[in-house]
Amino acid sequence: MTAVRQHDALAQAYGAITAVVTDLDDADLQRPTRCRGWLVADLLFHVLCDAQRALVALASPAPGPADVDDVSYWRAFPPGGDADGARHAWWARRSAAAFDRPSGVVRIWSDTAPAAVRAASAADPSGHVVTQGHVLRVPDFLATLTTEAVIHHLDLVLDLPDAPPPGPLATRVAVATMDGLLSDEAVRPASWDDHEFLLKAAGRLPLTDRDRLELGEVAGWFPLLG
Repeated sequence: MTAVRQHDALAQAYGAITAVVTDLDDADLQRPTRCRGWLVADLLFHVLCDAQRALVALASPAPGPADVDDVSYWRAFPPGGDADGARHAWWARRSAAAFDRPSGVVRIWSDTAPAAVRAASAADPSGHVVTQGHVLRVPDFLATLTTEAVIHHLDLVLDLPDAPPPGPLATRVAVATMDGLLSDEAVRPASWDDHEFLLKAAGRLPLTDRDRLELGEVAGWFPLLG
């Protein structure tokens, strides 16, 4: 996927999250999500941190070469999390709770997400950025942001049945990432749609007995990321 398309995918991913949260009242922002211990406002704050990280990275070009791409980047984050992940989860929850009202997180997200998208559109597609200790090409960096946004969009809407789903272009980027982690030699069950694939790849839904039978030894690779 070209850099322009990666920018479009990120715009769609962030725009879809905005469409989910904009009209939620404070009670809905305190509904549960698929991320254990996080309410909608907590998870939105976590994605807000990604948008802020994007602004910093895109404003600070780095020399290449890249040491990871949009797939291998995720291998640095083992499924199941670790002590640092648990600390971040607790920090994000306390940070979101520090707002006078949950809707305060929405206001900052609504300002920050479009700014991150504009920075992405202005970035040199042949350039590199540094984030979380790795160097990535700009298009690959945008793909990692899109993948995380799509998965967290699915996390956000657990208890929001009328919420719109992630957009198709953004979903294709996330699916391509999971396909890359799965490898060329493994094929996901044909019965899975894209959202089911993403939720099972991210460990949000367990594999069924039928899934394990169809996947064979590949079932042991799941979840593909945490």
